Amino acid sequence: MSEDIRPATADDAAVVKAVTDAAYSHYIERIGVVPVPMEADHAADIAAGRVFVVGSPVRGLIVLTPHPGHLFIDSVAVHPDAHGTGLGRRLLAFAESHARELGLEEIQLYTNALMWENQKLYTRYGYEVVERRVDGRYDRVHYRKPV
Repeated sequence: MSEDIRPATADDAAVVKAVTDAAYSHYIERIGVVPVPMEADHAADIAAGRVFVVGSPVRGLIVLTPHPGHLFIDSVAVHPDAHGTGLGRRLLAFAESHARELGLEEIQLYTNALMWENQKLYTRYGYEVVERRVDGRYDRVHYRKPV
């Protein structure tokens, strides 16, 4: 029953946007700005091989960018209809596996300081806070996790 996580294709661009928007839109009022993942160029990220999806139809996705020494998680998005199904946990585990496959030693990410649900999740899965930093309109908590 568990579906594989696979690289997104150009045909997935519309659903990647739809799932991302569904996952993040409720934060707009709370944080006072549109979350960065909602403004991403999903087609470009897919073309660059950074987007991985799960589900048929797609119910979750993760956007990963390799950097020297670490893998950066740009976004984890799970459609609200799939909350509580373990997709987020599976996507984070996939990121760790992907980092090891690339020979990278850690994962880095950030989340908005007002997205407290995400902060609890990342701490629960072994991510440690590195710093809190305001970047323009965004107040972000930065995390890291060795793999």
